[in-house]
Amino acid sequence: MLRLFILLAAFFGFSGVTLGAFAAHGLKSRLSTEYLAVFQTGVHYQLIHALALLAVAALTLHLPGRLLTAAGSLFTLGILLFSGSLYLLTLTGVGKLGIITPFGGLAFLAGWACLGIAAWKAQG
Repeated sequence: MLRLFILLAAFFGFSGVTLGAFAAHGLKSRLSTEYLAVFQTGVHYQLIHALALLAVAALTLHLPGRLLTAAGSLFTLGILLFSGSLYLLTLTGVGKLGIITPFGGLAFLAGWACLGIAAWKAQG
C-alpha cells in the first residue's frame, strides 16, 4: 500500500494545485463569488487529504495493518466524494450534487478515526 498511497498523494497534490490555479485564473470571471468559494473549499480539502495520504504511506512503514489501509482508502474516497462533488456542483450548476458532499465528509472523518485508532493500538 505504500507505493499506492504515495502515488495517490502525488496525484491529488498535483491535481489540487492545478485545480486551485484553474479556479483562481480560469474560473474567476465565470463563477459567482459563492461558487468560486465552494470550488476552493474542494481544493482545500483535497490538498489537506493528499498530505494525509502521504502521512499514511509513511506510517505504513512503522505501523502496518488494516487500520492504516482503511484510513488511506477512506481519505481517497473522501477526496473523490467531497471535493469531486463540489467541483461538479460548481461547474455544472446541478445543486443536487451537493447531496453527495456529506458522504465524502463522513469518509474523511472515518479515515481520521482509523488513523487515531491505529495510533492508539500502536506499541511503543
